[in-house]
Amino acid sequence: MFRRGISAEAGREGIPLAGPAVYKGRMDWPLTVITPELFALAAAVALVAGTVKGMVGFAMPMIFVSGLGMLMDPQLALAGLILPTLVSNGVQALRQGRRAAWESLRRFRVFLIVGGLALLVSSQLVRVLPDQAMLLLIGVPVTVFALTQLAGIGLASRALTSRPGELLIAVFAGFIGGISGVWGPPTVAYLTALDTEKREQIRIQGVIYGMGAVALFLAHIGSGVLRLETAAFSAALLPPALLGLWVGTLMQDRIEQVLFRRLTLLILVVAGVNLIRRGLVG
Repeated sequence: MFRRGISAEAGREGIPLAGPAVYKGRMDWPLTVITPELFALAAAVALVAGTVKGMVGFAMPMIFVSGLGMLMDPQLALAGLILPTLVSNGVQALRQGRRAAWESLRRFRVFLIVGGLALLVSSQLVRVLPDQAMLLLIGVPVTVFALTQLAGIGLASRALTSRPGELLIAVFAGFIGGISGVWGPPTVAYLTALDTEKREQIRIQGVIYGMGAVALFLAHIGSGVLRLETAAFSAALLPPALLGLWVGTLMQDRIEQVLFRRLTLLILVVAGVNLIRRGLVG
């Protein structure tokens, strides 16, 4: 579908980076292929993606790629999600102000630094290990984790909050992210296992994914995926995505921590099963 590589929410929420040759021979793509009917469907996908992200803080790229990928060329679908992803993460990261965002960065600084270093190291193995193996490696444990949590079999939060536990999960998330371009699910699983307060969980995800979204934006300017025509399409999806984000945030404000955690786990199950499917069928 796409060429594998490390990117932004690529690294965070699972969008592989397309290489610079993606648009070779296709630079004359007209956006006239986007009919009003097709755009209405794309806007509906953006609305759903924004709503889910507003509720639980992640899964926007997964919904975008799955939904838009059924309607149009995958590369145009990838271009479409870039600006909504970038802006929505910024909104969530800064919703309680810059000071709160900074405090979240401080609290999870070890996880972020160690995970980032592991990602850089493991990215050098990207040409060695098969895609399917890596997708299964992340999809199976995430799915098992979410299902056991939903069944009431919890991980020992004391072990996770210890420095060795934090380092272990950070290395695992970063290692998987560097190879497969997916480190969102283990990050969310870690925050959920810690029973992180919902507003802080949304905020730290916004900070983490937001940094990645900036990288995604810059990377795809260079790759040719994001240029004047496709950026216009991506910008046109901003209003429905932000409307969905607003609706989802209102819903998130009104749900209790227990329900928030359950919704997060259910979406993790969907994400994990999707990774397993991709690992099995390619």
